[in-house]
Amino acid sequence: MNYLDQFAFQLYPYIAMAVFFIGSWARFDRAMYTWRTGSSQLLSSRGMRWGSNLFHIGILIVLGGHLVGLLTPHAVYELVITAPQKQLLAMVVGGVFGVICLAGLLILLVRRLFNPRVRATGTTGDTVILVLLLLQLLLGLYSIVISSRHMDGSVMIALAEWAQHIVTFRWGAASYVIGVHWIYKAHIFLGMTLFLVAPFTRLVHVWSIPVSYLWRPYQVVRRRQATLRYGARD
Repeated sequence: MNYLDQFAFQLYPYIAMAVFFIGSWARFDRAMYTWRTGSSQLLSSRGMRWGSNLFHIGILIVLGGHLVGLLTPHAVYELVITAPQKQLLAMVVGGVFGVICLAGLLILLVRRLFNPRVRATGTTGDTVILVLLLLQLLLGLYSIVISSRHMDGSVMIALAEWAQHIVTFRWGAASYVIGVHWIYKAHIFLGMTLFLVAPFTRLVHVWSIPVSYLWRPYQVVRRRQATLRYGARD
């Protein structure tokens, strides 16, 4: 194991997560009113609904699958399904919702690049984040192709051991990914990089999950009555 692997897969995750948590807290404390997505729907709604809905549905399922799949100990899920079955399930669910997320992301990126009003009011950071997300998504989808070459679940177990070593602050995490295909390494490294830059971009809004919308009262909207004309007869 070389020093680069040790840094990328043992130390870098802690650096990225430290910046993510501390940076997010600092931004909320010092620049609360920048804590937003900067929605451009009022400028142009074309493609926004389809792109945003497809992207968010896809990304939420994909992220949820990553959390459950990587952080659930092997001894727990093997009571229900085998490692090869879990890998197949992850490939199918990740593939379907990854494609859904990709479709939404492409709509949003094309809108960001080629809609004059949206491009004029956006920032370079907005575009860079969409490109990084696109690259990360393509790496993830291509990793499914690589995974189809070894359906025994061994690589999936190794990646899960890496993640569980990281979240439990154990040394030796890098040893579990040293021998895996480069596509998995690139996917992990770019994923950590997205956490690293999140506090300085619109990605910070991942903290603001609108859970309160589930129980807030309905808004009452009334039409304005037409005003009486001056000099109208009784």
